[in-house]
Amino acid sequence: MKNTFLGILLSCFIACQSFAQSNRVMNLFPEGTILHGNIPYQSDTLKKHLLDIYLPANATGKVPLIVFIHGGGWLSNDKYADMGYMKETVSEILESGYALASIDYRFSTQAVFPAQMLDCNAAISYLVDNADNYGFDTERMALMGFSAGGHLASMIGLANNNKVDEFYLPNINRSFGFKAVVDFYGPADLTLFPGAIDAKSPEGLLIGAAPLDRPDLAKMASPVSYVDENDPPFLIIHGEKDDLVSPNQSHLLNSWLKVKGVPTELIIVKDAPHFGPMFDVEEIRIKVIRFLNEELK
Repeated sequence: MKNTFLGILLSCFIACQSFAQSNRVMNLFPEGTILHGNIPYQSDTLKKHLLDIYLPANATGKVPLIVFIHGGGWLSNDKYADMGYMKETVSEILESGYALASIDYRFSTQAVFPAQMLDCNAAISYLVDNADNYGFDTERMALMGFSAGGHLASMIGLANNNKVDEFYLPNINRSFGFKAVVDFYGPADLTLFPGAIDAKSPEGLLIGAAPLDRPDLAKMASPVSYVDENDPPFLIIHGEKDDLVSPNQSHLLNSWLKVKGVPTELIIVKDAPHFGPMFDVEEIRIKVIRFLNEELK
């Protein structure tokens, strides 16, 4: 019996070590960061239904939670994406006492919208249901997303108070809200894309039709459709020379938020492209952390 028990412990230790080595971004986090990796947030075995949780070292009490949503045109990348060029920012998030949960979701080539909203909300529901196990403060949650992930973060944050049934799986916990959204160069209106006439464009693949042919579907999948006075504060960051998602997208979202009286700030990063280390510089990082501190602490 003793040998069997030791064997199980050894197997678990080896498995944990193996996962730690396979997590290609763990080295970006501060020493002592606690990792809970590849957690299935739905009752299936889909690789796209996994999330990682990073907890700050020596945390006392319940900590605020940042939900991190990767980009990739809704059809590529994974829960490690965007961290590589944002390494100083993700490190400082943990150093500032926040937990970070990075989630995967199904690609548009696997399932069209609103599958991505179903997945993201299911992941968040899992995090809320298990908050006591991990030490989250569910009253202090924020969303952070990049490109397609910025779109999804904005959609989740803005549509949350509308309780759109199509965005939630049946019988999951929907009683959660957000104190803040950080949107890095996310699309705000799918009809603004030059490729909106093309069903094979990334935005067309997302909704299963060319946005200009199906404005009803495009509207349902556009963050600007859900802006109202009850939405959380936004920090929107966009590159001046973004040739994939026009800065006009962020200008439009920022303007709608202002019209509705929602606290918002738009930062246009001079000469910056669609993504990259220009968004990880100290000037931007300070504003991101300050925004999170103001809204979550």
